[in-house]
Amino acid sequence: MRILLVGAGGVGDAIARIAARRDFYELIVVSDYDAGRAERTVAWIADRHGSTVAARFIAAQIDAGDAASVAALARDHQITHVMNAVEPKFVPTIFDGAFAAKAHYVDMAMSLSAPHPDEPYAKTGIKLGDYQFEKAGEWETAGLLALVGMGVEPGLSDIFARYACDHLFDTVDELGTRDGANLVVRDSDGNEIFAPSFSIWTTIEECLNPPVIYDKDHAEGWFTTPPFSEPEVFDFPDGIGPVECVHVEHEEVLLMPRWLDAKRVTFKYGLGAEFIGILQTLHLLKLDAVQPIRVRSPKGPVEVSPRDVVAAALPDPATLGPQMTGKTCAGMWVTGTKDGQARQVYLYHVSDNEWTMTEYGCQCVVWQTALNPVIALELLADETWSGAGVLGPEAFDSVPFLDLMKADLSAGGYDQPWGLREEIPT
Repeated sequence: MRILLVGAGGVGDAIARIAARRDFYELIVVSDYDAGRAERTVAWIADRHGSTVAARFIAAQIDAGDAASVAALARDHQITHVMNAVEPKFVPTIFDGAFAAKAHYVDMAMSLSAPHPDEPYAKTGIKLGDYQFEKAGEWETAGLLALVGMGVEPGLSDIFARYACDHLFDTVDELGTRDGANLVVRDSDGNEIFAPSFSIWTTIEECLNPPVIYDKDHAEGWFTTPPFSEPEVFDFPDGIGPVECVHVEHEEVLLMPRWLDAKRVTFKYGLGAEFIGILQTLHLLKLDAVQPIRVRSPKGPVEVSPRDVVAAALPDPATLGPQMTGKTCAGMWVTGTKDGQARQVYLYHVSDNEWTMTEYGCQCVVWQTALNPVIALELLADETWSGAGVLGPEAFDSVPFLDLMKADLSAGGYDQPWGLREEIPT
């Protein structure tokens, strides 16, 4: 396996650092628009693991917004798999570039949505992933696999959902992704500050778009609701505790119904009142817009995207690890029946910032996201997983993934136990 890693930001850098401890690939080309970031990632690997490991990594410059640039770099290095680790706005060009180079493709977020022009809070418009699924036939005919949504959420959450449907339930009422954390970021004086632990560009996209819900009995299956709707308090494990969660647009809701039989699919995220208020203010001031606007500058008028300005003004999430404390939890809450009895379970994985910083020098949110595509690539490398077309994580057997994830390092695993909490049916 020869991998082109597109993006050396927080998650891309963490993917390379996790992969450096594995041996299932021949080469990883770490690429970024800023070649210096890719070079820093490779330098960290050389410093931590030595020249023999670092010899399997090459740094390169790439324009993720240009399919031809992606295809050319892939061809230059005889790439077999393109791993997309940049903002979802670049999905179409990286996806198309991989196809042009006859390489398989993996991403963690799918092509962007667009609200319904007349009824945005009732009906779906362009859905997440529509661009990719429209080309599924071409990928299948070419014998190429596009594994989409293979991060933590989507990704691990979808794996948990497949496991629950196959092994824990006879009938499923709801597959509900529930994500929460108790992370705190402090400045040098110890004061708590506002600093999102994940890309603010992506967070704005997810949280301010109309959330999508799937209901098997709904006339169109998928429908939308206003942002931050139906708040609920969910009790997260490992000391995180109760967190208020709200509906957020996310790929799981668009992926799971394609392969899994459930009456309802939802995604709720623990944002907190302060974060929701900030997002609502950004929307009110139109600072969430992606279309460039003309701005005066000392050198004359320039055009900038308001959302890019917000992202530039906030700290880079990849740098927050030393200032962050706490844990983050990704999981799948499932309700239904087993052997004629009502059942509820919560399958989850918790990532502790202190541990990820010590072991990998990465903050826990980006590290947890990066872990899962590396496991998936390893399963693809040894052909435990295989397929063609555009497929989500739930299209594959969940057991090999979860077994490899939790197995001890000495047994060739990743030493990342996952939990299953039996809930009291209501």
